[in-house]
Amino acid sequence: VKLIKHQEGGDPAAVVYDAVQYAKAHDSDVVLSDTAGRMHTNVNLMAQLQKICRVSAPDLVLFVDEAVAGNDAVERAEQFNEAVPVDGSILTKTDADSKGGAAISIAYVTGKPIVFLGMGQDYEDLIKFDPHWFVDQIFS
Repeated sequence: VKLIKHQEGGDPAAVVYDAVQYAKAHDSDVVLSDTAGRMHTNVNLMAQLQKICRVSAPDLVLFVDEAVAGNDAVERAEQFNEAVPVDGSILTKTDADSKGGAAISIAYVTGKPIVFLGMGQDYEDLIKFDPHWFVDQIFS
């Protein structure tokens, strides 16, 4: 896997643009970019996120947060979805809350599905979201 990076403090959109150009030149179908913790209350960081999406034209945008972060996570999801419409969510730390934390509220405010749940610390702990299983967990 090729890592594309620039000097610290550089333009994040330029990094993503370069990564997309590299992928195209090397017949790669996938570019994974991580915005490294955008604060939804920071207008400049959210504008950078919008710029990243303009220059990269992503096929898929996922919102990632902790299910146990409560109303803060719900507010972040709503703000991110307004700035850059998300296609779905990945919620981590769902193993820490038997009631699913903010998961249902995040799906509601974004109007988008939960795609994966993080149920631990390892790669195999990232599971595909199953709504029937999830509801069973809430009511068990």
